[in-house]
Amino acid sequence: MGFPAGGDGTDPRAGSSEAPTLIVRGGRGPLPPQGGGPLEGMPPAWAAEQWDDAYRRVRLAGRAYVWLNLVEQRMRALVDEVLRPVYAPAHGEEWVTAAAGPAGEEWVHRAAAVREVSRRKGYLLDPLDDDPLVFLTLPQLRELMVQHWPCFEPHLVDRREVELALDELEVARHVVSRNRALSQTVLDQTERAAARLLALLDGAHGGVPADVVEELVAGRYADVVAVHPDRVRLQRDLPVEDLLDGARRLDAVGIGLGMLCQNYTGKRLVRLASEGCRVRLLFLNPASSAVRRRERELGIGRGELGRAVEMNIMHVRRVRARLRDQGSFEIRVFDELPRFTAYLVEGQRTTGAGGRRSSTDLGVVQPYLRKARGIESPALVLRGGAGQESGGTEPGLLEVYREEFEGLWGDSRPVS
Repeated sequence: MGFPAGGDGTDPRAGSSEAPTLIVRGGRGPLPPQGGGPLEGMPPAWAAEQWDDAYRRVRLAGRAYVWLNLVEQRMRALVDEVLRPVYAPAHGEEWVTAAAGPAGEEWVHRAAAVREVSRRKGYLLDPLDDDPLVFLTLPQLRELMVQHWPCFEPHLVDRREVELALDELEVARHVVSRNRALSQTVLDQTERAAARLLALLDGAHGGVPADVVEELVAGRYADVVAVHPDRVRLQRDLPVEDLLDGARRLDAVGIGLGMLCQNYTGKRLVRLASEGCRVRLLFLNPASSAVRRRERELGIGRGELGRAVEMNIMHVRRVRARLRDQGSFEIRVFDELPRFTAYLVEGQRTTGAGGRRSSTDLGVVQPYLRKARGIESPALVLRGGAGQESGGTEPGLLEVYREEFEGLWGDSRPVS
C-alpha cells in the first residue's frame, strides 16, 4: 500500500530533495531498490583490498593478543602467589578487596559484578576462573603489585624494568582491546617488551620461547615454525651464532656445509666443542662422482664444487686438531648426492637479551634444488615438539630428519 504525500495524491513540494516515498510490502519478498541505489539487488560485500586489510589487522592484533594474554596470566599468578597468603587468612574470599584497599575499591566491585554476570550466563567455562582475581585487568594487577612492592621485591629483579615494560605494553593493550588497527612498529615493541617482562616476572630463570606464537601453531605444521625463501633471509632472522648458542650436540649433513664453515669462525667452533658440544659433520665426498653430477646441475666448471668442499673439510680438520678431546668432534664423508642439508641442534640454550630463548631441539633444513645453490634454496626452521600437546607421541619433522641423518652417518666413512 502506498502513502501519497498529499491528500489529493499530489505533492506540492515535488522536485525538492525529499526522501523517496516509503513502500510497505506484505510477504517475504525483497524490497525493491529505492531511488536507483548502488546495490541493485547485489548483497553487500568487501572488495579484495578490504579483505587484505582485514587480514593484515588480524595478523598484527592476533600476535599482540597472544603476548598480552600470556603476560596477564603470569601477572595474575604472581599476584595470587604473593598476596593471597598475606590477606586470605584474615579476609577469606574477600582478600582481593582487602588487598586493593580504599583506592581500588571501585574497580574491585566492578570486577565482582562482571564475575556475577558471568556466573549467571554460564560464561565461566573453567571452574578455576571463578575467582575475583581473574576479572582484574592488567593495569589493576599492576596496581596491586605497586601497592605491595615490599612483598614482591624478593621475587623480582628490578622494579623499574618491570614498570617500563608494562608501560610499553599499554598502547598495544588499548588497541587490541578495542579492535583497532595495530602498526608493525608497535607490535615489534610489544613482543620485545612482553618477552622481557615475562623473563623478569619469572625471576629471569626460565626464560620464554623465542616466539610464543609458534608454540601455539607449530603443532599444525609438524615442527615447522618458520619458512624462508633463501639462506640470506634465514640468517637475517636466525644467525648461526643464535642457532648454536649453548648447543650440547650438533649434527650437520650437506654437500659442503657452507653455512657453518663460512659463517661461524674456527675460534667459535673450537670454543663450542671445548664447552662440551659433541659435533658430527657429514660432507659429500669431494672425490665422488656425485660432486661432478652436482656441478653439471648447477652449470659450474669441473672441479669447482669439489675444491670448495675440500676447503671446508680442511677448515673443520684444523678445528678438530686444536681440541683436547678430538673424539667428540667427528668428520665423515659419504658418496651419495644428498637431497637436503640439515643442521640439527640439541641442548638447552641460554636466555638472551629480552628473555629470548630457544626450545630444547632446533633444526634448519634446506632441500637441494636442481638449478639452485644452497644459499638460494628455501629454508625450514624446526623446533622439536613445538605446539605438541602434553604427552603427545606423534613425531614431527625434526625427528624425521634426525633419523635420516643417522642412516647417512651409518653409511659414511671417517675423515682422518
